[in-house]
Amino acid sequence: MKYSLVILFSVFVLSNAIAQKAAFVLGHVDTLYSKTLQEKRVLNIFLPSAYSPDSAHTYPVIYLLDGAANEDFIHIAGLVQFASFPWVEQLPPSILVGIANTDRKRDFTYPAAPGFKFPAELAAYQSAYHNAGGSTRFMDFVEKELQPYIDQAYKTNSEKTLIGQSLAGLMATEFLLKRPQLFNTYIIMSPSLWWDNESLLQLQPTPPNPGTKVYIAVGKEGKMMENDAHNLAKLLQKSQKFAKVGFEYLPEEDHGTILHPAVARAFKFLNQKK
Repeated sequence: MKYSLVILFSVFVLSNAIAQKAAFVLGHVDTLYSKTLQEKRVLNIFLPSAYSPDSAHTYPVIYLLDGAANEDFIHIAGLVQFASFPWVEQLPPSILVGIANTDRKRDFTYPAAPGFKFPAELAAYQSAYHNAGGSTRFMDFVEKELQPYIDQAYKTNSEKTLIGQSLAGLMATEFLLKRPQLFNTYIIMSPSLWWDNESLLQLQPTPPNPGTKVYIAVGKEGKMMENDAHNLAKLLQKSQKFAKVGFEYLPEEDHGTILHPAVARAFKFLNQKK
């Protein structure tokens, strides 16, 4: 009888535990209709644990390109949380805004010159870029619709960071060189600067906001990618308009693995105390 009661109690506890299952909520989803892009855009939002709409406290905002749940939002949210722990203190508590893609190749590329030919190692992907060339409209969306929406809907301050890798790194570089006033900090990994025969590297950077910081990283990704990332860093360092420009070559990483470790290193580098 004693053992029967134990078994019955265990079954009751187990069934009760199952009945109390609940979703683990990492953040929430906002949907913003863009008149500029003429489409709805999904925004994944991660808020600091102490965030309260009733508080006067404001937070920096980190904008993540490739920010869908099945892209980079979940693991970057983990890095933002970890880096802002008070016992780590590599990042102030921050709002993360993941911008989910609808047409990545359209949004993250500017119009290429008529004679542009894809690098030989990428020629097989050329047909996927049939809708390329829409980055100006995407930048307009970010400047005129997205940032004003986030500033109105959330408790933000003036500190804004942009994160992008690969084609999103190309887009982040275009923001940096053409509209640098939109962000204070840029984290750029493996930027696809091969686009349009590396024409972005021929631009002189528009003077950025005072105190603007940039971190650039590339892995073992071939001579073209590695040289382009290094040349971008040299271009920015030569301008002497930036408060901090860091470049790292991470030979243990490749194009598929570099994003996560590089962002972790960027948070540490950009926020280290003098």
